[in-house]
Amino acid sequence: MGKHKIGEWIIAVRPWSIPASAMPIIVSLAYLFFKGHDIDWALGAWTLIGMILFHLSGNVWSDWFDFRKKVDAEDTFGAKTLTTGMFQPAEIRNLAIILLTISVISGLGLVAMTGIGLLYIGLAGAALTVLYPFLKYNALGDLDILLTFAFLPTIGTSYVTTGAIDWSVLWIALPVGLITDGILHSNNTRDMATDRRADIKTMAMGLGTKASALLYGFEMIFPYIWVGVLSIIGILPTSTVFIFLTLPVAIGCAKTMNSSVTGGTAIIADLDVRTANLQLMFSVILATTLVVAKFI
Repeated sequence: MGKHKIGEWIIAVRPWSIPASAMPIIVSLAYLFFKGHDIDWALGAWTLIGMILFHLSGNVWSDWFDFRKKVDAEDTFGAKTLTTGMFQPAEIRNLAIILLTISVISGLGLVAMTGIGLLYIGLAGAALTVLYPFLKYNALGDLDILLTFAFLPTIGTSYVTTGAIDWSVLWIALPVGLITDGILHSNNTRDMATDRRADIKTMAMGLGTKASALLYGFEMIFPYIWVGVLSIIGILPTSTVFIFLTLPVAIGCAKTMNSSVTGGTAIIADLDVRTANLQLMFSVILATTLVVAKFI
């Protein structure tokens, strides 16, 4: 790889997106702690780092494919590491391979420490990471993200840190996962015109602008309804309703997306970043309230 500043390599992996992969692990650990499980925190930290590495490798891998497919160009909102000439395609491809290799080695180490069951979860995650560009180009990217950043990491965290899968951890996978999915969906809604030019088809393109805005609104608001209902019926502690402190942010994001129906996609140029920030705030409060509830 060529000579680049450290800051440029950091930009290449898109670190602002890290909460999307980190928070499902952190919230899962908080939930398992609340449930009274005996948690191996060292393995939990290992899982967190491994998940982040997988995520960053997927970011870079996707950028390389998007550039090759001409999904990302000089006039698109996507990653600029290749379209501006900051990096050569081979450099980004090699970075993706290096990160993915490190991630796989880390995952195999966890398998050796925990059991063969994790191998199947890890293989599914690795496959979804590698196949993400193909799935995204065929309107399955949203499903990929929901599996990769919600259901798989939560059950994987349970298996690694407790020795068994507590399927009830999926209660908290859905709300966090939906907001995470909103990051991609807002991105794809914004990029419909340029994606159409590149001859790919995302879910946003299939739904159209108005339906895409409705889906995004659901992804922002339903998590609050979900957690609220679970707290009322006793599955989650009542303290988790503090996530409603972030509801105005979610409503603001939904309103911005809705305004793009008539105002154009330039309005949602930074909505993916705003959605990532919401996911971080929502998840931090959810995890904190779960931990606090254990001591009340």
